[in-house]
Order: sequence, then structure tokens, then C-alpha cells
Amino acid sequence: QVQLVESGGGLVQAGGSLRLSCAASGRTFSTYTMGWFRQAPGKEREFVAATGSAGGIEYAEFVKGRFAVSRDNGKNMVYLQMNSLKPEDTAVYFCAAGSWRTVVVTTSPDYWGQGTQVTVSS
Repeated sequence: QVQLVESGGGLVQAGGSLRLSCAASGRTFSTYTMGWFRQAPGKEREFVAATGSAGGIEYAEFVKGRFAVSRDNGKNMVYLQMNSLKPEDTAVYFCAAGSWRTVVVTTSPDYWGQGTQVTVSS
């Protein structure tokens, strides 16, 4: 079982930056693919970025060049650095864990955090 707790959300102006953090429980953190998803009001949850246990990284097209995902296996932490934020990035951001297949391929991770709100004002 993995428990995930996100932090770092908030209100930021367009063009600004935020860094989301996700703290994970469990001794096998390094074996998981860790991902970030988001859900805007009235929209379905969508994949944002992921970092795999073997070093692979994947981004959704709409965040390439603006967002960066990273992990610290020694601290059981995963991060999402978000730069050049746009109003359309406003959403609840969720941390997720699973295999590369469940997080990236099928976008149905095994574990979810509770989410953190990111609001970008124009």
C-alpha cells in the first residue's frame, strides 16, 4: 500500500511558477512509476507527467517545455516544477503511483493522492 500526500498548490499569476511536491509512504518507492495528473472543473482527469523507476520520463504534449518532473528516492518524494503557467493550467493536481503501464500507458494508476489546487489568474 502506498499513501501519497501532495503540497505546494496555490494561486499564481499567469507566467508565474509553482512547485508541487508529493510525499509517499512505503519502503518500495523507488520501484514505482510516479505520475502527476490534473482535473479542471467540468473536465476529465488527464495525465500530465511521469517519472519511471528506471529513469524514464514522459510529459503530456501541452506541458512540454514548461513543466519538469523529478524524484528523490532517498526522500520518497516526487516533484512537479511548473513554469510559464497559463490560466488553462488551473486544476486540481493529483500525485499517482503504479507501474509505467498503469500510470503512463493506461493512465489508471494504482494509487492516488488527495490532490492540491492550482489556480492561475490572467
